[in-house]
Amino acid sequence: MWKILHAAGIGPAPRRTGPSWREFLTAQAEGIIAADFFRVDTITGRRLHALAFLEHGTRRLHITGITARPTAQWTTQQARDLIAGLGARVESLRFILRDFILRDRDSKYTDSFDAVFEAEDRDVLLSAPQAPRMNAHCERVIGTIRREVLDHILMVNEAPQVLAAYQEHYNTHRPHRSRDQRPPEAREQPAVLHDRVPRRLLRTRVLSGVINEHRCTA
Repeated sequence: MWKILHAAGIGPAPRRTGPSWREFLTAQAEGIIAADFFRVDTITGRRLHALAFLEHGTRRLHITGITARPTAQWTTQQARDLIAGLGARVESLRFILRDFILRDRDSKYTDSFDAVFEAEDRDVLLSAPQAPRMNAHCERVIGTIRREVLDHILMVNEAPQVLAAYQEHYNTHRPHRSRDQRPPEAREQPAVLHDRVPRRLLRTRVLSGVINEHRCTA
């Protein structure tokens, strides 16, 4: 039935007309903060869980915490930490467009989690069950974290430090196509790092630092 309606250009009920989900997210991008969990596997087989928030408008990444047991209380505390970290930007975002928190239906997101954002006059949007494309921006940044960090480093117990370092790199140096190759926190494109340090020397330094760090923590 869905294929027949889709082929006829008829949208899902109950709304047959109006903006699509993609059009809605694009129009409201400046005021949306998306949330999602991702896992971090250590070399000992231990599985950790990290919570990431992504601002759609600026692509600014916030990895608020990492834990082995992400309870509802822990998740609520991460929401409080995010609001505290935004500081004065909470008020400035409110006047751009009405803010939304986009999340899935994980049981770790409870009413207390939503209440943290509702106290700041934000609406909480729930994505449909088993529909990762509805939170595509956050899914994409999690994939980026895996490809650029987690797939290349064997974690022991330094996962929080590694994720914090990558968050700083992501927000201050990594270029973004949607921002004309500018990092989230930069008004203009910063100087290319390998213009000042030879790429081979830079790669050697990075690998040496990772190896030495793992030797110290092993």
